[in-house]
Amino acid sequence: MTALAERLQRPEARTVAVALAAAVFLVSWGLIHRGFYAGHEIVDTPTYESYGERLLDGHVPYRDFRVEYPPGALPVFVLPALGGDYASVFAWLMAACGLVTLLAVARVRLAAAFFVAVSPLLVGSLVLSRFDLWPAALTAIALAALLEDRHRLGWGFLGAAVAAKLYPFVLVPLALAWTWRRARLRDALAGVVVFAAIVLPFFVLSPGGVWDSLYGQASRPLQIESLGAAAVTTLAHPDVVTSHGSQNVVGFGWLALLTVCVQIGVVVALWIDFARRPDDLPRSAAAAVTAFVAFGKVLSPQFLVWLVPLVPLVRGRRALAAIGLLVTALVLTQVWFPARYWDYVYHFDLAGVVLARDLALAALVAVLALHR
Repeated sequence: MTALAERLQRPEARTVAVALAAAVFLVSWGLIHRGFYAGHEIVDTPTYESYGERLLDGHVPYRDFRVEYPPGALPVFVLPALGGDYASVFAWLMAACGLVTLLAVARVRLAAAFFVAVSPLLVGSLVLSRFDLWPAALTAIALAALLEDRHRLGWGFLGAAVAAKLYPFVLVPLALAWTWRRARLRDALAGVVVFAAIVLPFFVLSPGGVWDSLYGQASRPLQIESLGAAAVTTLAHPDVVTSHGSQNVVGFGWLALLTVCVQIGVVVALWIDFARRPDDLPRSAAAAVTAFVAFGKVLSPQFLVWLVPLVPLVRGRRALAAIGLLVTALVLTQVWFPARYWDYVYHFDLAGVVLARDLALAALVAVLALHR
């Protein structure tokens, strides 16, 4: 261990380092309001604001109005609607989620906190108007707690994360193996209880409405930025339609099915591999979520936010390659989103860049999946 590493093990030194990382994060957050980042925006906050206002007016989500997202997302839609400029309040709420994420990953690996600190510059201005930092923060806390053998706390936050956005479900089998190996399987009930407490009341009030929000995500067609669609737009000029809140290619149902099969196959293979050797939870967690993103039918730019707190936790010789591939994917995304997104949709401009981004994510899965 180097002298610097030894010094950073001291509590006071770690506190200073984490405070420095938090300051860097806030500076990064401020910079994405300016210059290159402020030139073009595609925002989701008007939709979130409509949800929040209806909730405050006494309307019941899923029963009285359609909501695209799971019930665990509702708190971050409501809070900014209580007062002030909605977009500004929402952006600072996401900044708070980002800081919580930074603090959580710092407990696992201090160097990862500095990657989170500069991540707003890599992700771009979309983090200001997407709620993905909320489930990312919940997931990061859950993972940190599990690694510290605080299983009940970890499972509670994992249940909340799944209730906020479904992607953390791919971590559930990994967490089960991790908890079972440590003879703490009973603590997994905390995740079930938290998930049920968040979702069940809305399901009782409107089972059809909640089911529609979940099924609507699963039944989406091949979104134009996904790996399969990027391959098609690079080689051909398919028809594009807008549905399910995104732009999607038409007439490639077989490719969408193949994509789902590959996604499920890779994720299940990662689960089985970890069940056999549950020794490196951060690497397997990063691999599972990356596979879910890389091989899905939908690959919206904000999905890369999910990877920001996970990939930097990976250690060993693969760490540099993993970070490099993630940075590549993040930077390539900013080449077309948001400034040239509609040029890609209507004219397939930069289709090769979109495909290169998706292939970088596929390569990241391979790097994370290897044991050596």
